[in-house]
Amino acid sequence: MRSAKPCEPSAKFIIDLARGAGAILMKYFNKKHKIEIKPNAGIVTEADKAAEAYLIKNILRKFPKSSIITEETGEYHGDSDLLWITDPLDGTSNYAHGFPWFCVSIGLYSKGMARAGVIYQPFTQELYYAEKGKGAFLNGKRIKVSQTKKLDEALVGTGFYYSKSKSLAAEIKVFQEMNEQTLAVRRPGSAALDLACVASGRFDGFWERGLSSWDVAAGFLLVEEAGGKVTDYQGEKTSIYDGYCLATNGRIHERMKSVVSKIKK
Repeated sequence: MRSAKPCEPSAKFIIDLARGAGAILMKYFNKKHKIEIKPNAGIVTEADKAAEAYLIKNILRKFPKSSIITEETGEYHGDSDLLWITDPLDGTSNYAHGFPWFCVSIGLYSKGMARAGVIYQPFTQELYYAEKGKGAFLNGKRIKVSQTKKLDEALVGTGFYYSKSKSLAAEIKVFQEMNEQTLAVRRPGSAALDLACVASGRFDGFWERGLSSWDVAAGFLLVEEAGGKVTDYQGEKTSIYDGYCLATNGRIHERMKSVVSKIKK
């Protein structure tokens, strides 16, 4: 994690951003929240908004020509190559109920390519960081994906987002099959942290659809820099804008693909 060139975002700047937003989330955690319902997209609290305002303010103060994509207020169009894709609070439903599985996620892109990503879990103070070509780290220590080769020994994660009716039925069918073929399946409720778990070897694989760019902008890079594999459900190249992914340690990728490929995008 060497220092960046002048006028470019440094690892320290990106990490400090995440820690600052995380401190705001902890300030509001386990308190009564002002909750708003977003149609077909869950809820938003005052903590989401405060953390997002902090991120936008500090990014634009340091790099005023940046473009920003953020969950709650949309897009800010700048005229530089820097694109920040942020989720100030991934796992809002968990957070609002006092369930401590949530995070701040920040992905930095330039000319369409991932440059850096950070996922910070402020409750546990675990900070995941990755730079393109320089590896992935958890609290400063390099991480790698798991060595698990057999699907029946794998612990995997997923999410249903806000699927309902027929869409949820299709998800449940694949969930059942995956549960039968793996050691166990978990559904904690934060896609960014689920991807971080793949990168750190806590999960052997993860799949989900209904995702937005801010859910995966940091997580995809983390998994790849930790030696893992990220594709769509058919095993083809995917992007942060495609809305679904299969992320694994690479060793069980084909086996998981054979199950999740039954879900249509």
